[in-house]
Amino acid sequence: MSSTQLHHLDRVVIRFAGDSGDGMQLTGDRFTSDTASLGNDLSTLPNFPAEIRAPQGTLPGVSSFQLHFANHDIATPGDAPDVLVAMNPAALRANLADLPRGATVIVNSDEFGRRNLAKVGYEANPLEDGSLTDAGYHVHALPLTSMAVEALADFDLTRKEKERAKNMLALGLLSWLYSRDTGGTEAFLRAKFAQAPDVLEANLVALRAGHAYGETTEDFAVRYEVAPAPMALGTYRTITGNQAMALGLVAAAQRAGLRLVLGSYPITPASDVLHQLSALKHLGVTTLQAEDEIAAVGMALGASFGGALGVTTTSGPGLALKSETIGLAVSTELPLVVVDIQRGGPSTGLPTKTEQADLLQAMYGRNGESPVAVVAAGSPSDCFDAALESVRIATTYRTPVILLSDGYLGNGSEPWSVPDVASLPDLTVEKASAPNAVDDAGEPVFHPFLRDEQTLARPWAVPGTPGLEHRIGGIEKADVTGHISYDPANHDRMVRLRQAKIDRIADTIPPLAVDDPDGRARLLVLGWGSTYGPVAAATRLARSAGASVARAHLRHLNPFPADLGEVLRRYDRVLLPEMNLGQLALLLRGRYLVDVRSHTAVRGLPFTAAELAEVIHAHLLELAEAPEEAR
Repeated sequence: MSSTQLHHLDRVVIRFAGDSGDGMQLTGDRFTSDTASLGNDLSTLPNFPAEIRAPQGTLPGVSSFQLHFANHDIATPGDAPDVLVAMNPAALRANLADLPRGATVIVNSDEFGRRNLAKVGYEANPLEDGSLTDAGYHVHALPLTSMAVEALADFDLTRKEKERAKNMLALGLLSWLYSRDTGGTEAFLRAKFAQAPDVLEANLVALRAGHAYGETTEDFAVRYEVAPAPMALGTYRTITGNQAMALGLVAAAQRAGLRLVLGSYPITPASDVLHQLSALKHLGVTTLQAEDEIAAVGMALGASFGGALGVTTTSGPGLALKSETIGLAVSTELPLVVVDIQRGGPSTGLPTKTEQADLLQAMYGRNGESPVAVVAAGSPSDCFDAALESVRIATTYRTPVILLSDGYLGNGSEPWSVPDVASLPDLTVEKASAPNAVDDAGEPVFHPFLRDEQTLARPWAVPGTPGLEHRIGGIEKADVTGHISYDPANHDRMVRLRQAKIDRIADTIPPLAVDDPDGRARLLVLGWGSTYGPVAAATRLARSAGASVARAHLRHLNPFPADLGEVLRRYDRVLLPEMNLGQLALLLRGRYLVDVRSHTAVRGLPFTAAELAEVIHAHLLELAEAPEEAR
């Protein structure tokens, strides 16, 4: 038995990296689940190649999974790994630049042969030339592949099949190193491989062998423990943004008393929402996998016309294809929820990487004056609440709502406090059931564009309801009657009414919450969407260094909160980080005539807290040197 010491840590960032066939996503996911069961706060960042199977051992084929867990509240997956588990030279080379001095590197030395080294440009073996230790890393070169094969020597499996278990062996070792219980992973494996007992037993043996190696080796002088984070009472589970999105849509449909119909075409990184909803037929969910993006949104809009909650999911290129039908939904004034899990563009771009560059497309990517509501989720678990809010707006105001998430949120995970269903908002919808006017002869008649005085929403009339026959389509309709109209004055009125309907949504949006502890901050850091975590973490860093800085985050992007202009003018400077080239900054400058300062990046990765903290510090220095800066 080793004489390993136990050290207690506040937080740890671990990154598993290897070839796309090495099971790094599964390994990270299982370590995350076991960590969640111990009550740590956590945040994850899966990062995988776009190619279905890139050439083995090459840099484009590297897949990684980063997990940040702590004994306190955290907001991001961490800026840099404390521990890198690299399964081959490509994984080491692709991730080494992210490691701080003093980081631990656990390397599968079996893969560091001459051929694999040459594939990624290593002229010498970094495990042997001293370069890693000279750089200040604590290196553990372990023959993980050979160890897995040896542990499974008694199994009637091919060598290649035995080698596949190396990720479970690594998981067992890391579970020991960070005091994680493996019971949850063992239960997962039993369920996953119930029909393949040999494979099940091989994975269990490899997992336990890795854990046992940690207990008996002298290679690790210290093991670590991270205590649970204090959390409010409740039931918690780990959830990804796409899982939360699916559950939020179902919960919203249930609270609205509507059948949920999803029309979707598979596209990365939105496909998981389709996968999640397709398993929930017992909750009144109908999923339709269409032949293309245009058909998918057409199915969803048709479902809304038929009285259901029509939803379609996509990513950037698919949103472009759906634009004509979204415009039809604007014209027909029917509820429709369009979920856009943003990714790097343009065109196919970076299918598996994150970006926030669809905002202007969501706002204006249709012909004519075609206003829609736009909502953005801020964290993986917030995707649930953003889905509820999007359904509320769509059904209350009879409008399409574009709900923006992105690859970082959709694939990332964090703890989620499972809400009591009874505590969720009542979204009950009243549909038209009888004529709402009389004609010149005094006979009952239905006017499809006779609007609600408060919301300006038109009646939602289900086809087949007696007495509610009316025209539907994209050609302009006359106000109130719904008859086809080419009258210039009527078109002007209808365009303004549709815009006014969107504007009135602001009446039900809460005031913008501003985090300004001492009330004396001159700099406001504003975020939207998935910048929520990095901005929160960066402002904490700045404040811990003595800076006074305010923070706010936007969920509603069209319309904006009614008090947004007043909030922006309250500060000498507004800093707006975005994973695009300044799209929201452009909108805010035009709307409020405020000199919003952009900080942008389009690297396919989220901002780091340290990066934003430096930007905040630079702006504070500028403000200090120009105390009379005009607001």
